[in-house]
Amino acid sequence: MSLDKELVDRLLVDYEKPEDIIGENGLLRQLTKAIVERALSAELSTHLGYEKHAAAGRRSGNSRNGASSKRLKGDFGTIEIAVPRDRVGSFEPQLVPKGTTRFAGFDEKILSLYARGMTTREIQGHLEEMYQVEVSPTLISNVTEAVIEEVKAWQGRLLEPVYPIVYLDALVVKMRCEGRVENRAVYVAIGITMEGQKEVLGLWTSANEGAKFWLQVLTELKNRGVEDIFIACVDGLKGFPQAIETVYPKTTVQLCIVHMVRASLNYVNWKERKQVAADLRSIYRAATAEEAERQLQQFAARWDARYPTIAAMWRRNWLGVIPFFQFPAEIRRIIYTTNIIESLNMSLRKAIKTRGAFPSEEAAMKVMYLALKNLARKWHTIMGWNDALNRFALLWEARFPQQPN
Repeated sequence: MSLDKELVDRLLVDYEKPEDIIGENGLLRQLTKAIVERALSAELSTHLGYEKHAAAGRRSGNSRNGASSKRLKGDFGTIEIAVPRDRVGSFEPQLVPKGTTRFAGFDEKILSLYARGMTTREIQGHLEEMYQVEVSPTLISNVTEAVIEEVKAWQGRLLEPVYPIVYLDALVVKMRCEGRVENRAVYVAIGITMEGQKEVLGLWTSANEGAKFWLQVLTELKNRGVEDIFIACVDGLKGFPQAIETVYPKTTVQLCIVHMVRASLNYVNWKERKQVAADLRSIYRAATAEEAERQLQQFAARWDARYPTIAAMWRRNWLGVIPFFQFPAEIRRIIYTTNIIESLNMSLRKAIKTRGAFPSEEAAMKVMYLALKNLARKWHTIMGWNDALNRFALLWEARFPQQPN
């Protein structure tokens, strides 16, 4: 529906400065009030079955009965509207239901700010500053509390039967538990669907990261419908491969190259990080495992004098690194890409860094869920996925899902 340009011109005839449009008594607020009240009046006419002052309303058994005042919050600020009533009290407004004091879009503003890690007090101050709306902490809490049911439904939803690649990772978050603040591990599983879409499979928390807990996570994924995983990319946690093998015995376990590079660069000063990273790249981008081992020897010869820990760490974890080299380039590019894990962790850390500590595990889960929801909107199909999928079909033909005819 397009607006009448002449109508718009008439509305703007007295426009001189921005306040005339978006100010406290500006045109937008007045229009919102007028349109909402007109729509409510039309709803009541539909409910009664006749227009205002129409002869059909006489002796109809129900009629208009004035209006009640209601303060409504929204992106436009706060306005006072007149909600029409009927005499028998059977009218139920649809645009502004009974008990509603804000438009749904206003709730989205609160959730968006909450997802960015802002506290209730900070959200309250921001909304008052930006929209001249006084919002109680109770209202903000009610809006964010409603997310918990959404989180529970999301966490228990059925998943795809096959994920060619799943990334398993954890980060540490401070939260209050049993009266004291402690560091707790938040586990994240990211799957790549058959269509090449990234999907967060779930979030879990525990006092620390451990293979025993990962076994519970993997068992839950199995119970939610995940029948097979071709490749599981994990960090260097001891016992992790055994936990995966227990639930998914056919899965190839690959030590996450991203974690290896990140752990290596922790030992390097800022000036030399770029060069060390480039030399590490020559290892994991080698054509074969033998070539990779030669590159590791050259790396050690160049850097052991300054950073002996790096080459030693790669040798110690070499059995977890070399499965990588059995795959063709199409699959390797997707496995070692840093975008999937790094962008997700960056978004989560950005959301939680403004908090000293979360008051509860539930509060932390709400913020991280909303942050992931925002991030997922920006995700696209992985580049080069069709080439990788063709390789998957050749490597694991018997396990590859049958496509409908």
